[in-house]
Amino acid sequence: MTNAMLRLLIADGNDRDGRAKRESAVGQTTSQAFAAVVADLAPEAACTLVNPADAEAAIGFDLAGFDGMVLTGSTLRLADGGPAVRRQLDLMRAALEAGLPVFGSCWGMQVAAAIAGGDVGENPRGPEYGFARRLTATGDGAAHPLLASRAPAWDAPAIHCDAVVVAPSGARVLAANAVLDVQAIEIRYGRGLFWGTQYHPETDLDELAAMLRLSADAVVSAGLAADHAAVEAYAGEISDLDGSEGAARRHRAWRLGIGADVLEPAQRRREIGNFLASLSTARGVVWTERDRVAR
Repeated sequence: MTNAMLRLLIADGNDRDGRAKRESAVGQTTSQAFAAVVADLAPEAACTLVNPADAEAAIGFDLAGFDGMVLTGSTLRLADGGPAVRRQLDLMRAALEAGLPVFGSCWGMQVAAAIAGGDVGENPRGPEYGFARRLTATGDGAAHPLLASRAPAWDAPAIHCDAVVVAPSGARVLAANAVLDVQAIEIRYGRGLFWGTQYHPETDLDELAAMLRLSADAVVSAGLAADHAAVEAYAGEISDLDGSEGAARRHRAWRLGIGADVLEPAQRRREIGNFLASLSTARGVVWTERDRVAR
């Protein structure tokens, strides 16, 4: 992929406390981890990181200077409201009204759905902690470029209790599973276009293990694990996959019930690669009002 001129704004969905906890557990913030994934997939891309939850991070630069934006996951909840949430709603609205293509996972998707009039809240069918299982493309998603090269069914890292419960009017729901009807989505808003997933294609396995440990109380409260020791054991199995190979890796993957769609970074990050490909000038894709009309 040639992305020599690709300029990407990566907005961290966490507030200061959330960033500190994640950095302590993983060694980097969510936006830094996302930028590292982008660097692997598109080495020529230039990423600018911003923390829109912070008052001092008020957007003082020209969004038109970017080719696209990403809003990451977060420990925040839309229902809690407050300035840190409102600032991110404002950023998403401004980016899409400016005509930027935007990608978001988990929190990022919820923020985009909220500004477009969707219903975001606690998933009545329960949370997903660890993996979203047996994801499948909907009719709209089967030929959608966000899900290009996905298998008929796949698993992905996931960690959430909130979700898009009702999609915004006019949105295209692209993927679902037995737990959630809106696992991937396309939203048109203003002059912009949003692609997003409720699951986390950007999350490496060691990061997922750390996030599970941080969410141990919630995992136990949801009845998915008997106690913190059980969460730790499960997280340890996931984390150990990164440090194993050969038979040991196959045995751990079998116990966890995961395959190449999770184990192989290129497959796990498929949606991010597809989003970056859509921005690539080498592929001649430029999301502007002219192009939208041409469609």
